[in-house]
Amino acid sequence: MKYILFILFTISLSFSIKAQKKPNIVLLFADDAGYTDFGFQGSKEMITPHLDKLAKESVRFKQAYVTDPTCGPSRAGLMTGKYQQRFGFEENNVPGFMSSVSAQDNAEMGIPIKEKTIGNYMKELNYATAFFGKWHVGGADRFHPTKRGFDEFYGFRGGARNYFAYKKPPKDKLNWLEQGFGNYQEHKGYLTDVLADETIHFIEKNKSKPFFAFVSFNAVHTPMDAKQEDLDKFPNLTGKRKEVAAMTLALDRACGKILNKLKELGLEENTIIVFTNDNGGPTDKNGSINEPLSGTKSNHLEGGIRVPFIMKWPKKLKSNSTYKYPISTFDLLPTFYRAGGGDLTKVKGIDGVNLVPYVNGEEKNRPHNVLFWRKDGRGAIRKGDWKLIRFPDRPAQLFYLPNDEKELSDLSTQKPKLFREMYKELFNWELTLERPRWMLKKSYEKYDIDRMDKYWKKKKEKPDFKFKKNIKN
Repeated sequence: MKYILFILFTISLSFSIKAQKKPNIVLLFADDAGYTDFGFQGSKEMITPHLDKLAKESVRFKQAYVTDPTCGPSRAGLMTGKYQQRFGFEENNVPGFMSSVSAQDNAEMGIPIKEKTIGNYMKELNYATAFFGKWHVGGADRFHPTKRGFDEFYGFRGGARNYFAYKKPPKDKLNWLEQGFGNYQEHKGYLTDVLADETIHFIEKNKSKPFFAFVSFNAVHTPMDAKQEDLDKFPNLTGKRKEVAAMTLALDRACGKILNKLKELGLEENTIIVFTNDNGGPTDKNGSINEPLSGTKSNHLEGGIRVPFIMKWPKKLKSNSTYKYPISTFDLLPTFYRAGGGDLTKVKGIDGVNLVPYVNGEEKNRPHNVLFWRKDGRGAIRKGDWKLIRFPDRPAQLFYLPNDEKELSDLSTQKPKLFREMYKELFNWELTLERPRWMLKKSYEKYDIDRMDKYWKKKKEKPDFKFKKNIKN
């Protein structure tokens, strides 16, 4: 009998070990954090010991980008592994397409149901999936996390809410705290801490099988809510800078709780951990700092679209290392899916790539030689180390990032051929999108058409292409 029990125990153990060959995945996602506002990013003011330690154990990506400089579209790109403009999610709200009214962040703003999410993909691989915190990619019931590939949800459907509990339902009910589907109940304590506690509970429940936890903190997005004990840690700071420092400290503490639980449960060595942010810091709103980059949230300068990004996977990635080439947050979906045993040849229509072979040196090329951005009449393209930005109110500009990270020296007139090629490539990419919406009364094209016409008249030559002046939806 003892022999039979031993055999059964061995078989059970072997099945458990086999199941755990798939790595667990924890995505720690901040909101509106400044590019420099972590110790591992060079800040001397912020206190972020847990994330600094994680960075030393990880690969730090020096040129990580989001697909949009604002919350909703950026998250939609990450969630689907593709440019969100392909399915019309170009703004936090797109009147007439994502919704029938023009109010910001209404319930009809969501990732179309036909699009698969990162949650759907991981569930296909038999992962337990959960989403915690800020959703912001669909407030209506049909867009709910539990209907988009996540087994569990604890958070809010909207874009911004208080960190302390509401005493009555908020004016925007999308920001009411919800557990599961339709179970609205406010938390006790400080939300950043509570999200960590809920994540830990999920990890403990699923420690014997592969899990994917998307921890979408609303820290450090406004409103500027901080615990007094955290504020007291920054006696030399004042105003919004003091508040964002306290909120970042709470964010770091919450991440530390989750990281320590993984270690305590013996899951650390078989868990992929990523920490990143949804867009650049809105420096005027929350006191964040994006230096040495120019720009802020909502624009296409580096400070609006380049974000902190670290990834730890002890079995596959070298610790305390850096990766220099540009990547995007839409690379997370294929990276996680492949890590979980998925066949990427069967994943159609995404723009992201599996980052692991690039980081390990198996792939020598860049993950992306070209990256695009577009919102309204604005747009940008990065090709190699060159970046062109098309502004809504002045001529487009061309920058060489290795020598000009702050994007101060416009080289468009010095490199006219490259300028035209990149402008045309951005324009042609936009023509492939589902819903171009950049035909405004004061079109961005007018500025650049006038500018280039003057240039070619001076050169007494003709350009090798013409900017189209009228494009219909």
